[in-house]
Amino acid sequence: MEHVAWKGRIKAGMKSEYVRRHNEIWPEMKALLKDAGICNYSIFYCNDEVFGYYECEKGVEYAQQAQANSPIVDRWNDYMQDVLELEMDPVTGAQPELEQVFRLD
Repeated sequence: MEHVAWKGRIKAGMKSEYVRRHNEIWPEMKALLKDAGICNYSIFYCNDEVFGYYECEKGVEYAQQAQANSPIVDRWNDYMQDVLELEMDPVTGAQPELEQVFRLD
């Protein structure tokens, strides 16, 4: 199974709002991620930075294309702009992948 990691920064004073929005994530956003083959998705927080990790049952390229072509993802990204700073890859429309330097299987 392929996997992806990404990072972002929560804007100052917006952590509780970031958490609230994820606690109330839209059902259509969850469905889109699952349809894209994304599973085992976690987001971690440290010092205003967030680190996301997920696995791709259908492959990274499929998951990226499903997100890049989705108006739901576009709406979610717009919704999160006031609380989160993300660098987006213009080709994939997703966060640039972090380079993996170690994995213990």
